[in-house]
Amino acid sequence: MKKIVRIILLLVAFTTLTSSSFHKFYVSIYQINYVPKKKMLEITSRLFIDDLNEALEKKYNKKTFIGTNNEKPEDLVLMKKYMLEKFSIKINGISKPINYVNKEVEANVLVCYFNSKEIPKIDNLYIENSALLEINDEQQNIIQANIKGEKQSLLFTLENYKGMLK
Repeated sequence: MKKIVRIILLLVAFTTLTSSSFHKFYVSIYQINYVPKKKMLEITSRLFIDDLNEALEKKYNKKTFIGTNNEKPEDLVLMKKYMLEKFSIKINGISKPINYVNKEVEANVLVCYFNSKEIPKIDNLYIENSALLEINDEQQNIIQANIKGEKQSLLFTLENYKGMLK
């Protein structure tokens, strides 16, 4: 009997924690790694799916279904456009293009992969990240970077969405 109660409690806890209909935290995480051998930045973003769809609907006046079974190719086009508009980098003072690579879904989080190529060295990395800031005042975008083996972090909010790593 105790085993059945334990299983039921675990199922309820799992369902509650992975529910995509509501979450308390308004945080996205971006991991940036410099790969000197490839002369490339690898960028991974993790965003709540419902927040991203809300931001896309607000910006483009179109309901999107990114990260769901109802996702359409047009939704992906809007998502790429939005992400590349809201996230930009300058390396050593020069703007660098960011390329969308792929995406995957983990529970209620969309994991997106990007890169920026032809980067022989990094003296400084300037980042602007205003993704999702327009939908919630509490939104925070955390940047975790590994450049030259040194780990650094930035925290972006509505009031401060730009920063420099050296």
